[in-house]
Amino acid sequence: MSFSQSLATHFPNALPAELFVRRTYEALWRLGFVKANTFAGIGLCRDELTRPLAEEIEKTWGEAFNFSGLAGMLYLGKAGFTASLHHAPDEEGSTRHVYFALPHIGIMPDGRIGLCNRPGQLKPSPACGALVAFLNELTTGSIRVNLDMDDIELSLLKQRLIPKLQYGQVPELVALTKIAQTAIREDLERLILLTLGPSHNHYAVLSGIQIHGPQQQTFVWPCEPYAVVDGVRHPITLPSPSPVELGID
Repeated sequence: MSFSQSLATHFPNALPAELFVRRTYEALWRLGFVKANTFAGIGLCRDELTRPLAEEIEKTWGEAFNFSGLAGMLYLGKAGFTASLHHAPDEEGSTRHVYFALPHIGIMPDGRIGLCNRPGQLKPSPACGALVAFLNELTTGSIRVNLDMDDIELSLLKQRLIPKLQYGQVPELVALTKIAQTAIREDLERLILLTLGPSHNHYAVLSGIQIHGPQQQTFVWPCEPYAVVDGVRHPITLPSPSPVELGID
């Protein structure tokens, strides 16, 4: 199976990262969100492979607040999230926010899942390494769920995701990454409700999965993006990319 076949099988309608950022900006522009009046929050994995997407977001939306944790999990809590709210431009008593929150996964040129070629390395390495480490514990049955103060973020990741698994379930990495995406989105929406006050602030939730392909290509599989303006939810529909836009064989 090739990369393009694996991408289409597991992440249908994934978009190149630049196209994802551009199309979501265009959709939000129609709802009144523009660079000058909106503040972005970015929650990606700490992995350096996620930087191209973060850079594309900041090129489009301006300097952003960094929410990032291992695997893209959101560990900043209410205090960290509230701090980001104070950075948004004031718009007659309200503010606008756009939130990007995505775990990530690698796909090799031959379609293998969970690996990627990093610049300067001779062999493929895992992506996401934190989710692969968690999956290895599940596979061997040696899962450790106590809070390890020397490995806090991985401990919190496991504690957050284990309740989403059926007893004895060992999902494949694609499924585990999608479970992580669901948890990240839930955590983001909870933080918004705890801190933002949606009745007089406007925000967009742009969640999904970031995918690393051959030659440092980056894609995004969107998961039901939407915006809330004046308390009304607006689904965002992103057209499927054309073969030319997709840019792969």
